Amino acid sequence: MLLHLGQDTVVNTKDIVAICDLDTSTVSHKTRDFLASATKKGQVVNVSMELPKSFVIVESGGKTTVYISQLSSSTLMKRAESNQYLF
Repeated sequence: MLLHLGQDTVVNTKDIVAICDLDTSTVSHKTRDFLASATKKGQVVNVSMELPKSFVIVESGGKTTVYISQLSSSTLMKRAESNQYLF
């Protein structure tokens, strides 16, 4: 199943490694370091035209991509769990 992350971006739910809240998870320096490293490697895709609220880590074909979304992590989790807004 595919999960809509915002804008025109969908990902396969089986490829999702983590759905994280941007405010609470970036308190940790390890998370900030991970996001900074992913940005330097060109692995971050911003699908948010508004204030970002979450990020989703996706691994597909040995490639890791971090999607920054304007949707809250709880909204994305509910969509993934209930098959709502899946394409």
